[in-house]
Amino acid sequence: MALLTIDSAELAFGLHPLLDRANLTVHDGERIGFIGRNGTGKSSLLSIIAGRGVLDDGEIRRQDGLRVVSVEQEPLLPDADSLHASLTARGGLEDMHDERDRWRADARLFEYLHRFGLDESRPPQTASGGERKRAALALALAMQPDLLLLDEPTNHLDIAGITLIEDLLIKGQIKSAIIITHDRTFLDRVATRIVELDRGLLRSYPGNFAAYEARKADQLAEEEKASRRFDKFWAQEEVWIRQGIKARRTRNEGRVRRLESLRVERAERRERIGNVKLALDAGERSGKLVAELTNVSKAFDDKSLISNLDLRILRGDRIGLIGANGAGKSTLIKIILGELSPDTGEVRLGTKQEIAYFDQLRDQLDPEKSLVETISPGSEWVETADGRKHVMSYLSDFLFPPQRAQAKVSMLSGGERNRLLLARLFAQPANVLVLDEPTNDLDIESLELLEDTLQSYTGTLLLVSHDRAFLDNVVTQTLAAEGEGRWKEYVGGYTDWLAQRPQPDAPAAGKTPVEEKSPRNAIPVKARLSFKEQRELAQLPDELDALEREQAALMARMSGVDYHKQSPTQLKADRERLEEIERQQAIKFERWERLDQRAAQPAGA
Repeated sequence: MALLTIDSAELAFGLHPLLDRANLTVHDGERIGFIGRNGTGKSSLLSIIAGRGVLDDGEIRRQDGLRVVSVEQEPLLPDADSLHASLTARGGLEDMHDERDRWRADARLFEYLHRFGLDESRPPQTASGGERKRAALALALAMQPDLLLLDEPTNHLDIAGITLIEDLLIKGQIKSAIIITHDRTFLDRVATRIVELDRGLLRSYPGNFAAYEARKADQLAEEEKASRRFDKFWAQEEVWIRQGIKARRTRNEGRVRRLESLRVERAERRERIGNVKLALDAGERSGKLVAELTNVSKAFDDKSLISNLDLRILRGDRIGLIGANGAGKSTLIKIILGELSPDTGEVRLGTKQEIAYFDQLRDQLDPEKSLVETISPGSEWVETADGRKHVMSYLSDFLFPPQRAQAKVSMLSGGERNRLLLARLFAQPANVLVLDEPTNDLDIESLELLEDTLQSYTGTLLLVSHDRAFLDNVVTQTLAAEGEGRWKEYVGGYTDWLAQRPQPDAPAAGKTPVEEKSPRNAIPVKARLSFKEQRELAQLPDELDALEREQAALMARMSGVDYHKQSPTQLKADRERLEEIERQQAIKFERWERLDQRAAQPAGA
């Protein structure tokens, strides 16, 4: 059943149309991964589907009563005394006519805020970008739309938050969705179809991102062949029309008209957007030792971010840092670079270091300066790994045309600012490269080119990223935050870390233990356990089932039409009980897994 149909859509800003008689049909139950180069109009189309804009021409037909909810790249939350009040205003929950629907939506909002680890009483004005994004996602899920529109949902989220969204989408919490994202792992897990906005057209590919890549490579190869055949034929006709007097006397007027048509078609043909040209100069080799941390600890506001860490970084190491938002990744990098002193312990820095730092907040960019001033202040030339280049030519390597060279940084989009920061970063030699969330707002083509460049980089790399595929393709070591200031080093990238890490003390964010592994199956009890442990292991599945039933009953009661009439004390007690149930589930599930693993070990192990 079609939820929405786009027919012959046209939309233009600037030189080329963003939509050029584009067509698309969205069916019930589809999860569409919406991809395309930065600036091609993806966000504009999503805004139009959400009802916040109109097409220049064409038509959008929606199913009667279709409920569409969108979450923007940078969600705006109304000022209020609490996050809950702000979201209620944003979602229009108070305007819902059916009292039962209103209170059920409010109960779901509390549930999702809790699952995303948010305090509903906190004022939205104090929330970080990641917290605002999670709050907007919680509201969107609570409203149970028929069609959910997500614009770069993974930006500003840590890996636990990203996998929570993936699980909610996969397990049917949302019926249908259109998702703009550059996260290839996310697309592989979630998407049932890929739609690419390419030169004004919407091209559809069944399956996930991996399936799209295979089909796209074949399509581009065929397109290139067709273009070569066209250009060869066109060139032959141009030669013919320029022949001498004899040819002109015998000229076929139909052939002349055909050539005129060929000229028009060639002039209107839109080539694919060029790729960023990246080259990174590692400069002079640093000393063999880059940094050595001995028994280093650091805390802020009584929260331990680093506890008794021993770490040695050598020239050529490629280290990825993994951890939840607020775990201390940026703090650890500053200590490694000597920009921040530890509370205790010793930091020894290496010699001959030339450091380039990519800041996720882009604080290095002055919004009032032009692109030229940002890249090459006081000079028209840039020294690069490929030699000396004029600043205009260098900017064009990063897809900035000459007419935009004098534009202010404040006029750039998020993706363009990322490209500008990379341009500035790569304009100087560096034997220690620090990248803090470099993939935010980059399109997939630019992201893959950055991967290729980093793979051939001979210096030392420190990378903070939530992009799992990017980590796998770039780093050879992973430094993971494991809670309470503990950090541990693993060989390989994200996937290798998943395989090597110890079982977590609690389930991944947003999952109940029952979702991760069902305890209902009978458990063989083996002699590796004491009698008391065997009995405990046999009882744990029933205890977990009882907690799950209590949780479901409590949630059903909280969703009831008259639940709001309960006293504030009862409302608070119910929320606290929900939290306690989840805590008990985590403890019992962790205990169940440990006992089960011990029971499975062979005798004498």
